[in-house]
This record gives sequence, C-alpha cells and structure tokens, in this order.
Amino acid sequence: MSVSIRAIVAWLRQRAGTLARFGAVGVAGIVVNLGVFNALRLGPLGPDVTVAGNEDRVVTAKVIATIASIVFAWIAHRGWTFKGQRRHRAAKELMLFGAVNAVAIAVEASLVALTHHGFGWTSLLADNASSLVGIGLGTVIRYFGFTMLVFAGGATDDAGSTDDADD
Repeated sequence: MSVSIRAIVAWLRQRAGTLARFGAVGVAGIVVNLGVFNALRLGPLGPDVTVAGNEDRVVTAKVIATIASIVFAWIAHRGWTFKGQRRHRAAKELMLFGAVNAVAIAVEASLVALTHHGFGWTSLLADNASSLVGIGLGTVIRYFGFTMLVFAGGATDDAGSTDDADD
C-alpha cells in the first residue's frame, strides 16, 4: 500500500484544527506530567527517602504523574479538542479514555523501568529523557485511540463545532 505525499497533506489539512488543539493540550499535559514526576522524584518518592519502603520508586512516580496528566487531558480534550465529537455518555467515554491511556501508560512506565532498572541509568536527567520518549510514544497511541475509539463522532470545523453532538 503506497501513501502519497498528497494524501498525507490532505489528511493533515483536514485535521489541522484538531491536531493543533491536540498538540496544545499535549504540551500542557507534558508540563503537568513532568512537573508532578519531578516533584515526586525530588520529594516523597525520591531515591534517598525511606517513606513507604526503601526502594527507589521512579516507576511509581511516573505512574502517578501520568495519571495526573490523564485527568487534566480528559477534561481539556472533552471540553476543547474534541468538543462536539463525543458519541458516548461521560462515564463510558471516561472508561474508554482510561483504557486508551492504560496502554499508553504501560508503554511510558515500561520505558522508564527499562532505562532506570534495566540499563541502570538512574540520574534525574536519564529518568526525564526516558520519560519524554515514553510520552512521545504514548502521544501517538493516544491520538489514534482517541480519534478511533473515544471521540469518534462527527467531523468538526477548525472551531471544534458540529451539528451532531449527543451530550
């Protein structure tokens, strides 16, 4: 199957508004993710802290940070990025959103676990670098999961409005 440059450009133009909003929420989500991750790594889940066990809890910090950014992102995507594209009730939408994010969080946390525990790259810089790579991979998973499963309603214009919103 050959994909032409023209087809890619057409796909990007058709989705430019949604992609821009998705990117803006994503950047803000990265700030939330890394902010919480570093606050935990430098605070209660740091390598020298003995509260809740003596093990370095870098993966725990990563999972907590990712969950915080997921909650932020659901609110932002629901209210802005994919506004009007909802086809599920809020509870089902949140469950699907959580399922897509569970896959992404597994990829992100696994990468941090691999580099930190598997390769022995335990510095804060190495943890943040692997966290950023994991966030990038998770972002690709999230975009396609959200557009195919969670917010797969009618097409929107660049302002994010539709005529077929069901909520």
